[in-house]
Order: sequence, then C-alpha cells, then structure tokens
Amino acid sequence: MQLTTDNWRLATDADKLREECGVVAIYGHPEASKLAYLALYALQHRGQESAGIAASDGEQLRLHKAMGLVSDIFTADALESVAGTLAIGHTRYSTSGDSALLNAQPIMVECNKGKIALAHNGNITNALEIRAGLEQQGSIFQTTSDTEVIVHLIARSREHTLPDAVADSLRRIEGAFSLVMLTPDRVFAARDPRGFRPLVMGRIKGQAHQADSVAFASETCAFDLIGAVYEREVKPGELVIVGPEGVHSRFYSAQQPQSSCIFEHVYFSRPDSMVFGRAVQQTRDAMGRQLARESPVVADIVVPVPDSGVTAAMGFAHESGIPLQFGLIRNHYVGRTFIEPEQRVRDFGVKLKLNPVRNVLAGKRVVLIDDSIVRGTTSKKIVRMVRDAGATEVHMRISCPPTISPCYYGVDTPSKKQLIAANKSVEEIREYIGADSLSYLSLEGLRKAAGEGDEKFYCTACYTGKYPTNIVDVEDIAPAMATGD
Repeated sequence: MQLTTDNWRLATDADKLREECGVVAIYGHPEASKLAYLALYALQHRGQESAGIAASDGEQLRLHKAMGLVSDIFTADALESVAGTLAIGHTRYSTSGDSALLNAQPIMVECNKGKIALAHNGNITNALEIRAGLEQQGSIFQTTSDTEVIVHLIARSREHTLPDAVADSLRRIEGAFSLVMLTPDRVFAARDPRGFRPLVMGRIKGQAHQADSVAFASETCAFDLIGAVYEREVKPGELVIVGPEGVHSRFYSAQQPQSSCIFEHVYFSRPDSMVFGRAVQQTRDAMGRQLARESPVVADIVVPVPDSGVTAAMGFAHESGIPLQFGLIRNHYVGRTFIEPEQRVRDFGVKLKLNPVRNVLAGKRVVLIDDSIVRGTTSKKIVRMVRDAGATEVHMRISCPPTISPCYYGVDTPSKKQLIAANKSVEEIREYIGADSLSYLSLEGLRKAAGEGDEKFYCTACYTGKYPTNIVDVEDIAPAMATGD
C-alpha cells in the first residue's frame, strides 16, 4: 500500500482555481479571539493551509499561528494564549511561494511605530521591486510573503503618526489587497483603490450597557456565525481605524475605476455571503438561468458538479424546465492523507471525492453544470465517470466564460500554457473531455448575471487577458515572492 500526503488535493482540485485567503478583525469584545476563531471557521473555504490569530488585551499583543485547518489549530489552550478584547485573524492558501509556517499570517513585528500585527488578502504586484529597494537600504526580511513589504514600508515611513504611516505605505503599493492590522489599542482595515478583494464591516450589539463591538471580515457569512450585523463594505481606497475614540475613516487614495474580482461571485465566495454589495446566491442562480437561455440542450436531467456548480445548476434547471438531480455525491471527509492501492485505480483522486449515483444517471441524457474548466483534466474524468455510470449522453455547460489568462491579483492560477482554453478551441476542449456538447456562459451574460452597471464594475482579466493595472509576468514573480493571499 502507498501512503500519499496532499495528493488528494492535487488529484481532485488541480482543475480548479484556488481561493485566496480570508481575513477578520474584532474590536472591543471580551471574547474577541474566540469570535475571530469562529469567523475564520466560516471563512475556511478561502484557505486551508494555515491560519493565525493575533490579539491584544489593550497593552500586549500575542500571536498563535500554525499550518493546518482552523479547527485543528485553535484548541481551547491555543485560544486562551491569545485572549484579548481586540483580535485579527487570517486563513491562508498560498497562491505562490512556499506553503510554510514562516509565511503564515498574521505577521507580527515590533518597530519604531510600535508593535503591530498585519493580515492581508490579495497580491501586491510591485512587491519584488519594493523589496529589492528596501533590502538595498538595509531592511532584513523574515518571510517570502509580499505582506511583509507593507510592514517594512510602515516602519520606514517618515510620517509621525501610525495612521499617517499606514496611509503613506498603502499609497506606495500596487495590486489587490484587503488587509486588517492590529496595535495594542486599535484595529485598522483597508482596501486597495480598485476594490479587487472584498472586505465588509459590521457591528455586534453590546450586552447591557456595553458599547457595540466592531467587526471586519472578507465575507458576510462570517458575521452570521458571530452575531454581527452587516453595516457596509470598506470602500476602495478607504482606511478605517477603530480605537478608544470610536470609528474613524479616511481615504488614503482617490478611488480608481472599480475592478472587483468577478470570480468571487463565480466560485470563491460562499453562496450565503454578500460580496461587493450583491448576494452571491443571486448571482450564481442568474448565471445558470442565463446559461440555459444561451446554450439550451435536449436532456433528461441537470446534474451539478458539487459543490460549486449547485446554485448555477438550480438556475439552469428552473430556466430550462429540465429536472435537477444530484447524480454526483461529494465526499466531504477526504483528509489530507490517504492510502492508495498499489494497483492503480483509474481516476482514483476524483473517485475519492465524487461518486456517481448510478440509478439517477443510467439511461439518461445528462447536462453537467460546473463553474469552470481550468486544465480540463478533472472535467475529463468526471465526464468519463458519468458515462461509466450509464448516461447515454453527457452535455457540459460551464457557468462562466473560458479562462484564458492568469490572475495577478491574489488567485492561484496556472500559467497560460496550462490553461486549456488559452490553447484549444471550445470544440477541441469538448473532444478532449469527451462530452457530447460543451458551452460556456458568455462574458456579456456573466456581467449581466453579476449585476454589472450602476457603478458596479468587475475585473474580468482571466477571461479577456486585459488587466486593469500594470503587471509583471506571474511566472517571474512566483519563485521569489509569496502573495498575501
């Protein structure tokens, strides 16, 4: 028997774009660390490699972080070690660079501006350039994460106050970032001027005569778990500071044309979240309906590829009138280590995670709904699995346009040569995956489904190759710098 570690992820998820990371912050609650832990638990889908919490009791900052899942890292003793009334947290998936504890966040340092901890979601596209300049001036870096660049900029800023130093530093960086920062008595939250990554603000009503607590998170689903009421988004280019004096807001940079990541609605965010002011469930249902209008097919059942294809499949079924059936069942309990048979089982990795329901699929013309095709390898195995279960026809429908370009803004994307849609026509992809037909949602249909317009605009660079900022080739960045995710 062969013991294989982490191969389950490579085998079953290699054909998906990877979530970036999740951040959370709590100010003014007697159990801030526990609330941060629960919020990270709700944001676990955004990163499963490492997690950390930094907290303050009003005087001292304490940090606990480790590799693994939130529930495994934060035991009762671990949470007690970071008890406090202020806390920030981070759950990480490394979009490039090492998946190692040294790059786990929050990053905590003591510098001439005091003791600070910082957690970041996104990708600083000019991080290598800034880092090289700082190292020439004598800065010593402890990690390979672009997040540490922000800490060094804050420490070296000539501004006299910490808020001014933070604002000065944020003006110097480019790319995508939503970040939270902790000092002994304050919490900071900021978004990049284009608003690539989500960050929301909410309040937890104080008990008895206590003041309300303030919370920040990557998605509103975290608020639902901790009892926070959604108040608003942190605006692009905004820096929010919560301290003893209350909540203060300033714009460190003028807002630029909005470029919110449309893939947050397609795949990354949980369907029960509000992201960029819009319900994710609403967008995905509309994507499925629009896909049914654009690419109708004669079939007996609509089958989602779980879990990401479920909501779009519901929309497709409602619009087309073809009944929805769960013909693929996902195993949610696949661990990071499994024992594989010595005699190779075909499509073992996919079968470990998905299993066909033969009495649903046998003799049926099936419409398979998924949210994307990246490399095409997993789609090929799923189509074959459905055919082997007795389906007479398999029609693949994808609820977004073909992915033809890498993301440079905090999403783990294969290089262009590995993206099947960048190198093959739709017909060639259909032939490769073995489907009877294949159609993608149009870019115009996706924009419509996501509610673009009325000052809501999305970054669609992964579908068009047109980037909203100056970028460096991702293959040049990846070996040297890990993103903040």
